[in-house]
Amino acid sequence: MFRFPILTRIILGMLAGLAFGVAISEATYYFLQDGEARPPQVIEIHIPAGTAQRVLRGQPEPSLPESMTFVLGDTLVVKNRDSVTHQLGPLFVPPGSSASLKLDSVQKYEASCTFQPGRYFGLEVQPPLTILTRLIGILQAGIPMGLLFVLYGVFAIPIRKAVAA
Repeated sequence: MFRFPILTRIILGMLAGLAFGVAISEATYYFLQDGEARPPQVIEIHIPAGTAQRVLRGQPEPSLPESMTFVLGDTLVVKNRDSVTHQLGPLFVPPGSSASLKLDSVQKYEASCTFQPGRYFGLEVQPPLTILTRLIGILQAGIPMGLLFVLYGVFAIPIRKAVAA
């Protein structure tokens, strides 16, 4: 039927592996769309009134997270609705005002923070997900899987010889 059965198995195995890579990579992208798989944007943190008193009592403010993950290029805006000045890293935010910080380098920060009882706030800045990143994910999953399919197809499944009639 086919003139080159081993070559056919190699091609089909690699295509099956790449199809597997597309399925895995794109499924992962689909589930990450709510988190890191997004373009840079402005993210606001609102410090509610009474936060300073809660922190003095050692109680966290339930509406404020202890850490956050951002995408490279995001801008963090801190709005202070409390009656005292608060600090987040280099930002000093007087009562009734706001301050912003452009997140322009990929890294993890431990910023000093006056609106957390532990006095620290974790910031993680990740690179944005691009089409190149997605393509690399497809290839990193698809090529090894394709090679496994090729090995299985060439060595585990016997090639039938055509019988002359």
